[in-house]
Amino acid sequence: MQELLNKLNTQQRDAVKYTQGPLLVLAGAGSGKTRVITHKIAYLIKSLGIQAKHITAITFTNKAAKEMQERASKLVSGLNTRGLTICTFHALGLKIMREEAKNLGYKPTFSVLDSYDSGKIISDIMQTTDKALVRSMQSQISLWKNSFTSPELVKSQAKEEFDHFAARVYLQYQDTLKTYQAIDFDDLIKLPVELFKTDLAVLHKWQLKIRYLLVDEYQDTNVCQYQLIKLLAGSQGQFTAVGDDDQSIYAWRGADSENLRLLNQDYTNLNIIKLEQNYRSTTTILGAANQVIQNNPKLFEKKLWSDFGTGEPIRLISCPNDEAEADLVVRKIMLHQLNAGTKFSDYAVLYRSNFQARVLEQAFRNYKIPYTISGGKSFFDKAEIKDIMAYLRLTINEDDDSAFIRAITTPKRGIGETTLDKLSTYAARREISLFEALFEEGFASVCNPAQLENVLDFGRFINDIQARQKFEPAGELLSEILRAIKYEEYLYDSEEVKAAEKRYGNVLSFIEWMSKKGENDNKTLPELTQTVALITLLEGQSEEEVDSVKLSTLHAAKGLEYPYVFMISCEEGILPHQESIANGSIEEERRLMYVGITRAQYELTISYCEQRRKAGTLEARERSRFLAELGTKNVLDEAARRFEKITDKTELSNKFSLLKALINK
Repeated sequence: MQELLNKLNTQQRDAVKYTQGPLLVLAGAGSGKTRVITHKIAYLIKSLGIQAKHITAITFTNKAAKEMQERASKLVSGLNTRGLTICTFHALGLKIMREEAKNLGYKPTFSVLDSYDSGKIISDIMQTTDKALVRSMQSQISLWKNSFTSPELVKSQAKEEFDHFAARVYLQYQDTLKTYQAIDFDDLIKLPVELFKTDLAVLHKWQLKIRYLLVDEYQDTNVCQYQLIKLLAGSQGQFTAVGDDDQSIYAWRGADSENLRLLNQDYTNLNIIKLEQNYRSTTTILGAANQVIQNNPKLFEKKLWSDFGTGEPIRLISCPNDEAEADLVVRKIMLHQLNAGTKFSDYAVLYRSNFQARVLEQAFRNYKIPYTISGGKSFFDKAEIKDIMAYLRLTINEDDDSAFIRAITTPKRGIGETTLDKLSTYAARREISLFEALFEEGFASVCNPAQLENVLDFGRFINDIQARQKFEPAGELLSEILRAIKYEEYLYDSEEVKAAEKRYGNVLSFIEWMSKKGENDNKTLPELTQTVALITLLEGQSEEEVDSVKLSTLHAAKGLEYPYVFMISCEEGILPHQESIANGSIEEERRLMYVGITRAQYELTISYCEQRRKAGTLEARERSRFLAELGTKNVLDEAARRFEKITDKTELSNKFSLLKALINK
């Protein structure tokens, strides 16, 4: 263990070895926070003799959890790590929910609804098909849950007519979820917190299970998540929280940087260790980042530094418009790659909002440069996967009406809308689920006999799967479901051949994945179904390792690094965003600028437009106030059309020949 500790710097080593009480590690960008967490796990096991099953490390994404798991496993190789938990907040919540479902008034086979299904419920309650309005209500309910605000409290505080309406929607939404024996993403944290606050025996049980807690990206926690940490850690505060107040950029989804301040209040013996040495970027890049972020009020003072040398100056470029900006970025990447012999994956183009990707994509396609957009459509969000998941969700939770509707109508099985309307009306009158209703004599009396038999066949099929799913291998049972419902035939009947092949290939890949995961993790089909539901909620596309330029929002780029970074469209109204300017909340936008700058390892290019098209008209733009905050040291202010001059005619000819070949390959 001492050999491992010797590889850490002084501050990292202090953070690893401190276990006398609560610890806050202020880890600047690129300062080795994951290294600290994984080494601390190893230290707790190897040096302090804490059993792995009593250690839990929490982060925010499956990708981060997987990386942490792999690195920790290497450090404790050869030791008993059975029961070591490294997972997301919501995976921990799901684990607690599964074990404590009965105490919370749920069946163990509860459903975890994705955004589409919860949106459908809200749409029905609001009696609207306006997607923007539904999304807005979803977001508001999520914020209420994350701040631990109950429907009753919302109702009591309502003043305007719309506030009363929103409170009613929230209350009805929660009642509907309970009726369906379903929970949404936010409930995975909220419900365990409610249980721990009201049942001290259950809380004590989990405190004994989790003897030491490590929390990554602590600045991104919301009120509910902080409550969960506080309850599990207990009065002794046996935890290490790692975070950076300068990278708090998720207030819009409920993250509360005030949680950093609360640690000081709630734990008077809190120890604070700062990690300020950066292992990612040049001093030029760090200097610019420090210059920008110093304009924010500071909860904790820190200043990043690096041993990587000065490096290249930051290039600041003005462009005539967004199309010229996109064209410029692509050509600069091409020229740089030819000169430096780099890979496309060494480059990232970062922007404030998703809409900015459209013009970029067009430019990359024009020049035939491979690119990947961060946050693409999830594999588990594909229609064919959701079709199969509807069957699985229904088998573990008969009360899941949204899964019932999708499963019974996909593929079509001779059950018309009239029959489903009768079933829905009957179930509503009886206040029972659709699945329960289809077996009742009352429904049989109002249903056409031929239609009834089709409906009952479907119900009996689901019952058969239910009886076998806990005992039979997941892959085999899934394959049988596909054959029984004739899903392959359905795809080829409803799609072009190539599209059908692709979609069915995705289904087969899904079955293979479920089969392997069931075998490797020793999980039944119901457990795998809940796991997939959580993955769907947590992650976007599982991106393949391909040589392509990364296009990403600044939010999605957090935690990542690239040798060469382009930050585009740094204009007033975009970065900082117009809403933040209007309400005077510039600090988070400045932190977003800081995050973007610190993604770069060797070179950083920042651009903005002099004009931008809006509603068909070119409007003058003003460059972002953050650009003035960069300072002038090691910053080159270039014009858009001022390319690097090549004086040698032979070299010029060779370069353009290479460019032509690259474009036409």
